Amino acid sequence: MPATMTVLSQLGRSIRSLVFYIGFIVIVVIMSTICCVLGFLPFGRLQRISMYSNYLVMRWLRITCNINISVTGQENLPLGPCVILSNHQSTWETFYLQWYFQPASVILKRELLWIPLFGWGLRFMRPIAIQRSNPTEAIRQVLLSGKLRLQEGNSVIVFPEGTRVPAGTLGQFKSGGAAIAKSAGVDIIPVAHDAGSYWLCGRYTKQPGTIHMHIGPAIDTSKESARDLTETARLWISNKLHL
Repeated sequence: MPATMTVLSQLGRSIRSLVFYIGFIVIVVIMSTICCVLGFLPFGRLQRISMYSNYLVMRWLRITCNINISVTGQENLPLGPCVILSNHQSTWETFYLQWYFQPASVILKRELLWIPLFGWGLRFMRPIAIQRSNPTEAIRQVLLSGKLRLQEGNSVIVFPEGTRVPAGTLGQFKSGGAAIAKSAGVDIIPVAHDAGSYWLCGRYTKQPGTIHMHIGPAIDTSKESARDLTETARLWISNKLHL
């Protein structure tokens, strides 16, 4: 009987995950199309419209897969733009963080902008698109574009691990995000989450539960080096994740 219940439970999660992805695709296509049609609007208004799609995706995730979100540390957010350094476990944070910390620009692969509709709509969000095949140029572009976005009033979201890692692990951090913050004279806000335990890395089926996101205290960038600042953020994230 327990084995039967386990199989049925897994089947139910697979079905709910399928329903989620169907709605996910519909939401992204519709909202991306709207952004393309309304591309003439001012950036601030267009970004709010686009971020509503991220909000809808999170709502749909809760309805279909019973995944809730708990956030602590909101009081640590500065009034102005900042650089957010977050661990990277799944696709969840690429959607949720950009909605939660808006207005915000995220660093992403340039190839994503070539995806029909999705990539076209993404262009309007002023992301920092890099070409990974040219690391030297990518670093230069990240520093210049990141500083420009901060001057425009956008926070910059950075996943310093560079790629997704499974839940329960934490990769090495690159110092590009801290270098942006130091160059622009803004604070770093570390963010830790366990989304990979529910929206699993490289897995189709979602697991029900509550994603916990922790926003850390601001890290002053005026004194330490970019590498030391990065290690400070990584240590805080690691402690929050109990790693």
